[in-house]
Amino acid sequence: MSGDVRLEGIVKRHGTFTALHGIDLAIRHGEFFALLGPSGSGKTTTLRILAGLEPADAGRVLLDGVDVTTTEPGERDVAMVFQSYALYPHMTVAENIGFPLKMIGTPRNEIERAVHDAAAKVAIDHLLARRPGQLSGGQQQRCALARAIVRKPRLFLLDEPLSNLDAQLRVETRVELRRLQRSLGVTAVYVTHDQEEAMTIADRIAIFMEGRIVQIGTPDEVFERPANVAVAAFIGSPPMNLLPGRIERGTLIVHQVRIAIERDAGSDGDVTVGVRPAAVKLAADGMPATVDIIENLGDTTIVDLLADGRTIKMRVEGRPVLSEGDAVHVGFAPQAVHLFDTSSGVRR
Repeated sequence: MSGDVRLEGIVKRHGTFTALHGIDLAIRHGEFFALLGPSGSGKTTTLRILAGLEPADAGRVLLDGVDVTTTEPGERDVAMVFQSYALYPHMTVAENIGFPLKMIGTPRNEIERAVHDAAAKVAIDHLLARRPGQLSGGQQQRCALARAIVRKPRLFLLDEPLSNLDAQLRVETRVELRRLQRSLGVTAVYVTHDQEEAMTIADRIAIFMEGRIVQIGTPDEVFERPANVAVAAFIGSPPMNLLPGRIERGTLIVHQVRIAIERDAGSDGDVTVGVRPAAVKLAADGMPATVDIIENLGDTTIVDLLADGRTIKMRVEGRPVLSEGDAVHVGFAPQAVHLFDTSSGVRR
């Protein structure tokens, strides 16, 4: 089995509320694919429909070209890791990991061999005799991963699997998870609301907003060319500054400052101007602003600037020689500017 996935026109309704509005998605064999979006955007519902845990009201689910829309979860050859880990407390780690194989009648000696192999892959082979209550959160998560990979599924589904871990362990585990997925060569679909997690771990990302996919692309693509204002405001830490502007005869005007745009900016009129915090620079002239808040993050500093009643975030390396209340001027290079249609929010 290869692990190609296609979702075609998936619709999901809960009474009068439509949770998914026609989801179309193609995931290639061996990809680490992230479903990213805020809470309630439809990403977990999509994953559950892919797993067979929820029925779709319209559309089709295809695995390796085969329509499995009405196929039971156990017949889809997929494994799922839940946010809660869903381990059996009365079973040992070894019994938890081996449970999927026991359910399909695998001989005991084969189960033992497969359990040791899966546990070794996630470095918990020394904990097989313990019960889940004797494990740390990180160890429980590894146990859940081992249980998912023990029967070598063609598709690996992960629903916010790192959200219960502390920040440092989350960073360490996502690297291990990526390494594990590569070594297994399995297709992985990963749900998260954490855009940093998605950007660092995924080959490609589908960004969900209000039950729709608003953009699909590599981490670089969604960062460098957000499809609309909603994506621009969601991706990036801090996210993109969004400012009102106007195009007049090929020139951009932002807060009374004129910026020559070196590309076709479209027709004259109002626009929303997007600028990443790292692209905002102190300048001899430009937009007048006042330093409001300075956040020292060690290697970098986030400076909140007030300009014409709006907050503009500036990211600088190290520690700038600034104090709260300072009057400054800021600017940004024309090539750093993103333009969006004010009425539709779509990228120009």
